[in-house]
Amino acid sequence: MTHSTADGPTGPSHFKELTAGARDIIPMMVGAAPFGVIFGTLVASGPLHLWHGQLMSLVVFAGSAQFIALGLIAGHASFAVVWATTLVVNLRHVLYSATLAPHVAHLPARWRWVLGALLTDEVFAVAWEHYRHREPGTIGPHYFFGAGLAMYLNWQLWTAAGLLFGAAFPGLQSLGLDFAMVATFIAIVVPQLVALRYIAAAVTSGMLAFFWQAWPYKLGLLGAVFAGVAIGVLLTTSRPNLRGNGKTAEASQ
Repeated sequence: MTHSTADGPTGPSHFKELTAGARDIIPMMVGAAPFGVIFGTLVASGPLHLWHGQLMSLVVFAGSAQFIALGLIAGHASFAVVWATTLVVNLRHVLYSATLAPHVAHLPARWRWVLGALLTDEVFAVAWEHYRHREPGTIGPHYFFGAGLAMYLNWQLWTAAGLLFGAAFPGLQSLGLDFAMVATFIAIVVPQLVALRYIAAAVTSGMLAFFWQAWPYKLGLLGAVFAGVAIGVLLTTSRPNLRGNGKTAEASQ
């Protein structure tokens, strides 16, 4: 017999939930593998020591931000520029956190800190698909933790592989393996496009990100994200008003 606590249900269900999260994120791990190898390869051929690259994966754990930081460091950018640019790129995590917050707000602070540290695009997609079909506050952290931990270990493994063996394949980054990450993002986004407001938000942000890609410090990406969110919120809030107006019109006839 299991019992519930603030951490979620105790007993065998802990391990079951953890392994379920790790299992469900395996396709995302496959997509991230080439990305990690390429990052390690770039570090091995760049100005940083190998341990710098592994430490970045251990502490930062954010693929796109790591690539951007590596490029800026190679270009001798200042610390302030590196910090500000990676901050802008990772601001999307604020949106992820806001979406998941109702489902983890009941957890102790120690769990929220751990889950926040493990949050990535892939982990968000898997965790949100799990949480969205359940009432907020009814699930423990173990599914989320299992998915996040599996992705974290996966990223460390493939970073190390790139660092150790990337030098043997000097043209690795030019083979187009980075498309695996593009495919992973497509797999994340497409299943979410189940309503007009989601489609409109995705199209808006995608188009603006393309047209604004020349903006400095990736500000175009941030602007595109906010524009997409604004469109989604506008369409979401307008729907109840439209229904209300329709009912009022019917009542007046």
